[in-house]
Amino acid sequence: MLWFGQASTSMSTWMDQVTRGWLIYELTDSPLQLGLVRGIQAIPLLLLLPVAGTVADRYSRKVQVWISQAIDGLMYALLSLLILTDAVEPWHVYATGVVMAVDQTFLQPARAAMVADSVPRRSLTNAIGLNSLVFNVARSTGPALAGVLIASYGTGGAYAVQAFFCLLATVWTVRLRPRYTPAHSHHAALGSSIVEGWKYNWRNEAVRSGLLVNMFAAFFIVPFMTLLPIFARDLLGIGASGQGFLLTAMGIGALASAFAIASLGDRLSRGPLMLGGVALYGLSVAAFAVSPWFHLSFGLMIFVGAAHVSSHALVQTVIQTYSSAEFRGRTMAAFSMNQVVFTLGSLAIGTLASFWGARWAMAGMSAAGVMAMVAVFFAQPRARQIR
Repeated sequence: MLWFGQASTSMSTWMDQVTRGWLIYELTDSPLQLGLVRGIQAIPLLLLLPVAGTVADRYSRKVQVWISQAIDGLMYALLSLLILTDAVEPWHVYATGVVMAVDQTFLQPARAAMVADSVPRRSLTNAIGLNSLVFNVARSTGPALAGVLIASYGTGGAYAVQAFFCLLATVWTVRLRPRYTPAHSHHAALGSSIVEGWKYNWRNEAVRSGLLVNMFAAFFIVPFMTLLPIFARDLLGIGASGQGFLLTAMGIGALASAFAIASLGDRLSRGPLMLGGVALYGLSVAAFAVSPWFHLSFGLMIFVGAAHVSSHALVQTVIQTYSSAEFRGRTMAAFSMNQVVFTLGSLAIGTLASFWGARWAMAGMSAAGVMAMVAVFFAQPRARQIR
């Protein structure tokens, strides 16, 4: 039921990537507001993730998840109603976006921690692989479904379907019978609990290694996506449709990798593969950066997708496996900070591209990511010993 909820919320989230942008552009015809409506949603992540993780450890994770999903569904339904009655205004899009960003901030660490609560430790890698699988299926199909619905029924119809997906997720979550029972740590002050979580993450060498790998990848390697339009239009000459094919190739690699992780589970040596996966990720992106041919770039994107998912899923498995239940919400909140780091990395790679050009900026950032993995390999001996 937790997995069904993940599938439904992933579909609504990826559909919203298309629907919200389409709606604000219809209302304003402004490329600037197209960017702002997404950028404003990063603010709650930065400000509230430590609080969200602490709440997930102090109180019921199930309640935190289903309330967040229910509010998301209400926001989608409200937007659908406003659109269908011709009452929608740009501020409605911004206001609901901020509310949903707050919801997602509280949803992510609680639901991620519930994965480890719901399966035996020996099955955790399989479970996270299955979550990664359904997430990438939603990433491939959700935007396409949103596009079909917008073309047929408008953005109001698309938001109605997104509200239905959230309703399904809420029903499945309510039926869960979680094993985790919050300890008596809620008697401590909230600020003290947040600081306690930071100390725990730093002192636990396996968790610290996983978080370092995650943050380095988010800053140096993942932001290559920011420059894809430049490669598609100016460097490879393949246009918007070609960029779609490159993303499809990345999706193929991601699905294959997620399926392998879900199947192999604890037979994997997670520490070495975690470091090696991110290093391969960086090398694949660097090779993509210097590729002059579309067909070679297409093939490299398959490796990029596979390495991205393997490193991300394995890092998450390591962090959840080696963190105790009472700290898992705060640990997963720290893991989710990679989205803020990714935003900073996107700004950095965009700035470098304006001085060096897109190829050198992408190759240089990804090479730095590979060197960071080498540094973690030697500076954190525990990382390569994780099983």
